[in-house]
Amino acid sequence: MTIPIDQLPPDTPPANASVAQTRSSGAPETEPDPPQGTAVEELDFRLSPRVTNGVNGGSYERSSDDPLYRPLRVFALDPSASVLEGAIAVVNVPFEPLERGPTGTLLRVIDDGYGDEDAVKPLDLEDPRLLVSQGKQPSVTDSAFRAQMAYAVCSTTYAAFRHALGREVSWGFDRGGGDDANRLIIRSCVSGVENAYYDPARGELQLGAFEADARPEGRNVGKGRICTALIHDIVAHEMSHALLDGLRARFMYPSNADVLAFHEAFADIVAIFQRFTYRDVVRAALEGTHGEMGSASVLTRIGQQFAQAAGFGTALRSAVLDSRKQYGRDTEPHKRGEILVAAVFRAFAIVYKRKASPLLRLATNGTGLLRPGRVPDLLGNLLAELASKLAGHFLSICIRAIDYCPPVDITFGEYLRAVITADSALVADDPWAYREAWVDGFRHHGIKPSDVVGLTQDALQWRGPDQQLPAAPRLTFAELHFNGDPGRPASEGELLTQGAALGALVGDPRYCATFGLARSGDADLDGDEVDVPNVESVRSSRRVGPDGQIVFDLVAEVTQRRVVKRKGQPQFDFYGGATLLIDPKGRVRYLIRKSIVNRERLEKQRQFVKENRDKLFLVTPICGGMAIPRPEGFRLLHEITRESTSGQEP
Repeated sequence: MTIPIDQLPPDTPPANASVAQTRSSGAPETEPDPPQGTAVEELDFRLSPRVTNGVNGGSYERSSDDPLYRPLRVFALDPSASVLEGAIAVVNVPFEPLERGPTGTLLRVIDDGYGDEDAVKPLDLEDPRLLVSQGKQPSVTDSAFRAQMAYAVCSTTYAAFRHALGREVSWGFDRGGGDDANRLIIRSCVSGVENAYYDPARGELQLGAFEADARPEGRNVGKGRICTALIHDIVAHEMSHALLDGLRARFMYPSNADVLAFHEAFADIVAIFQRFTYRDVVRAALEGTHGEMGSASVLTRIGQQFAQAAGFGTALRSAVLDSRKQYGRDTEPHKRGEILVAAVFRAFAIVYKRKASPLLRLATNGTGLLRPGRVPDLLGNLLAELASKLAGHFLSICIRAIDYCPPVDITFGEYLRAVITADSALVADDPWAYREAWVDGFRHHGIKPSDVVGLTQDALQWRGPDQQLPAAPRLTFAELHFNGDPGRPASEGELLTQGAALGALVGDPRYCATFGLARSGDADLDGDEVDVPNVESVRSSRRVGPDGQIVFDLVAEVTQRRVVKRKGQPQFDFYGGATLLIDPKGRVRYLIRKSIVNRERLEKQRQFVKENRDKLFLVTPICGGMAIPRPEGFRLLHEITRESTSGQEP
């Protein structure tokens, strides 16, 4: 994107200011500005449209006389679950005024209706009768409840991300203008679609509704109606895809086997830990397993009703796997992702066991062994409360780590490093050894980073830049302009100014290699062409730790594309770049780099493309022979076949 100078705010440095050198006198000098109204012909960087995404969005800002929450009823699991398992719950959705749909600041629900339904009327949650009755009664036949369920689950999932990240989350799509420019559209009944997926091109969640098999398992009727909008796991999973797409621009570019698997695993992790917010579900599950977390299948299985109705077995996936299943053996994204989910859940179970042990010893006169029979009510309630709070901690840790991941080519081992670094930066004291549990959970399933000297916490933490970098004065918190709360999007002009200030640093030829970038003609490119660096985002964050500690940061990502062409071999795009955590003084605190001239990584991607270019997520057009991701990747990824899931017993 070439930016005309007259479209930047007055205090924005010119786009080619990054070539300025600091003279011995200490006074910075810049190149003369181009004439006003002309475009810079050769930029040292460019600004992605994502830089200003969400500038007019953000969640509703509550007034002092507004209620805190809007309580709404939902299916805590899915319609086939037993009431004794806590199937119906009331969730406290962050309050906002709603129009019919419901339509809020960030979300709009549209129910197109099932084939045999009469015209569907948009749900009005401002109806006084619904305000005093916690919304619509849970129902599998009421289109209004479908809309309520989708809105409630998506809203609480967004709130979890906002809390963990310390800022608003911008969408990854760009719909242009219009009333819904900054809203995610949620289609709560896409008739005849045996699927659910996030469509980034349209900025929509497509929640399918379909006819069950003739002989489904569980509490389902042959040829009955299955609406994925009523399945809690699926709605939370799809919402997580949309939010992750907003956080990372290149996390759906399949450059290695972990990338798509990570997207699927991360969405499953969010769905599982969201389930733990329903304490009745947790209480019933732990009671049925005598307090054993790993044996509580209700808590660990994903998409049970969907799988039972579609003939895929008892569940689509599970968080608990046989220890013999190790990382690297499965390449199918869902199966590979299950291993990451299992590693995270194992870490959760380790910490839960440590925290539950004092309660069990107290309840058993020091033995820690419960007698056969029903778990005492008081103990059951305490264990459920413990598990629910701990799941909230783990969910925040998982989400917060995204800010510490590289901007491209993510691997499971790098996600572990991101988790350890993000948690260490916010929570210095770790008396329950959360981070040790994470390392043990990943190690148990064979997930180990390839570029560390050990699996200790200090070895796993990301470091600062390996070259001394100057502070960026315009990115200090003293110079930044906020829209009230530092976690809310600033004005468009301010975001462009911040992006230009970052671009001036990363585009400087003295520092570009430090950020994993290269300039055209660099010998290490082996003759390949590169685009100029792309500033994808600059976001301010205000994170609050469990002990009240507050950490302020700017989180930014910069990427660069290299077109790899070799005679007789598949052509493909190869991305490099870095994620930067910048402190309030404008200094780079952490730098997570993926170099665009790394030959080892390039050869691994070349082999991956060669082996997978004919699969669902990569295509090779006749014209040009370039292996590229398919635009409908999320839909294709979620078209689960009987071959890959039938008979699977989690």
